[in-house]
Amino acid sequence: MHNYDFTEPLTFLALAGLMFLMVVFRYSLIAGIFYLVFYKANPKAFRKRKVQPLSQNSKQFKTEFLWSTFTSLFFALAGAGMVVLWQKGYTTVYEDIAAYGWVWLPISFLIAALIHETYYYWLHRWMHKPKVYRLIHKVHHNSHITSPWTSFSFHPAESVLQSAIIPVIILFLPMHYWTIVALLVFMTLTSAINHSNVEIYPKGFNKHWLGKWFIGATHHSLHHTEYRFNYGLYFTFWDKWMKTESKKFHPGFEENTKKPI
Repeated sequence: MHNYDFTEPLTFLALAGLMFLMVVFRYSLIAGIFYLVFYKANPKAFRKRKVQPLSQNSKQFKTEFLWSTFTSLFFALAGAGMVVLWQKGYTTVYEDIAAYGWVWLPISFLIAALIHETYYYWLHRWMHKPKVYRLIHKVHHNSHITSPWTSFSFHPAESVLQSAIIPVIILFLPMHYWTIVALLVFMTLTSAINHSNVEIYPKGFNKHWLGKWFIGATHHSLHHTEYRFNYGLYFTFWDKWMKTESKKFHPGFEENTKKPI
């Protein structure tokens, strides 16, 4: 990779094109597996695990895939930009694991995920301001009942905002390039889990000492139906600290009377 100058327009476009194919493949593979398992192979087997009544809405799936294709393009451009920054020496990305040791790999992954969580939580809350919501975030919420294909279904402006954080992180946080790849796969996988409309975590997982900190389909589905709660990405801690976690996620809730946007 160091043999190519990715600041050259044609080389950069070739890199971005390759990245685009990789992002589309990653999204299609992970979302497609969830779709085949929960929606096609034996949907009756997961009937009790459905969060919302499951509807086979092929028009919605096609729309979600279309928006996700645009999202993949912007994610690819961000990825290509990260390679240019790395090649120019502006990042802290490294190639030799021995430089920081094996222990730093999971630590850097966790730190990056926590930074991403923090960025997304506050970005998400901002996107729910009425004017911003109507311009940008409504596209994602058009999927009132989510599906695995919803996971990348964003307005282009939201795609740009979402793709901005990882390039910033690698400017100051030392990360091995395979750790970055793992984080991107984790992002896609958790998004498919959260939007699948089928709860894959065990019953009572939200009350477990560890499980209560992770977002699943039940937690995020409440965001798509209540709008003003459950803004998190991977973890629930910001929602808990900021009192924005839906009471319906806990036993003995009181019915929320607020109306969605």
